[in-house]
Amino acid sequence: MKAVRFHEVGGPEVLRYEDAEQPVPGAGEVRIRVAASAFNAADNGMRAGFLPIPIVLPHVPSYDVSGTVDALGDGVDGLQVGDAVIGFLPMERDGGAAEYVVTPADRLVAAPTSIPLADAAALPSVSLTAWQALFDDGALQAGQRVLINGAGGVVGKYAIALAKRAGVYVVATATAQSEDAVRAAGADQIVDYTTTDLLTAVDQPVDVLLNLAPISPEQFTALVALVRDGGKVVSTTAFMATPSDEARGVTAATVFVLPNRDRLTELVSLVDKGALQVEVTRRIPLTELPALHAEAAAGRIPGKVIVLPA
Repeated sequence: MKAVRFHEVGGPEVLRYEDAEQPVPGAGEVRIRVAASAFNAADNGMRAGFLPIPIVLPHVPSYDVSGTVDALGDGVDGLQVGDAVIGFLPMERDGGAAEYVVTPADRLVAAPTSIPLADAAALPSVSLTAWQALFDDGALQAGQRVLINGAGGVVGKYAIALAKRAGVYVVATATAQSEDAVRAAGADQIVDYTTTDLLTAVDQPVDVLLNLAPISPEQFTALVALVRDGGKVVSTTAFMATPSDEARGVTAATVFVLPNRDRLTELVSLVDKGALQVEVTRRIPLTELPALHAEAAAGRIPGKVIVLPA
């Protein structure tokens, strides 16, 4: 089969489009014929050696995948050859930047039926991140208020939609470029942080501050003043500490997305009900994945890119 792999950590140039042995599923595993994989910023960090995830070289990147079940290992129940599935694969194992990938069966759920199977690869880890940030780490409840800083990104728009569905009032930051998309996702109040002082614009305390933006530690600490006493600060920016305010009982949590089959099944259901929109901004062939990594290494990639093996 064809795959993109890196045999050593380093810059985008270490990625090779090459022949690899087709994997065989073991007990409790399935093999997927890949429809698409999705690029995530963590893929760039893993290839470069910045993230402390114990991969084995050579490594196939891309841990979000969609496809059809191609072969079953011993002891697999609930899946059949031909089933359309999506999954958030174990990050330490080979990923979906290939024609086939093997994964534990418990990492897979039935794919949405309302969107193309390839596009469904864009859903798993980012939507799980949004859910876990809001409800597992943030403990948001109906009637509360959340400030989502950096809401114009993919995770931010999922977070807006999920929070609104839960009856939460959403204050979101966005630039003029992303304002329409943030409004369409359901934000109640939008603040353009490039022209408006956020500390002034948010005139009521929020229960949860969710930071998704690469702001400075000083800026992040200042935003904690917007959180009510006893509230929570949640962040996906793991490269810096999430600030708290112990004197006011404001606690801090940093999100490290975890697999959750039941939750991913629920997110798929929301997609099929039209309550959650899966964003795909670009579709590229597998041969162009090294170039995409080079683009990511030079700066943030807007939107969501999926990678097609054919």
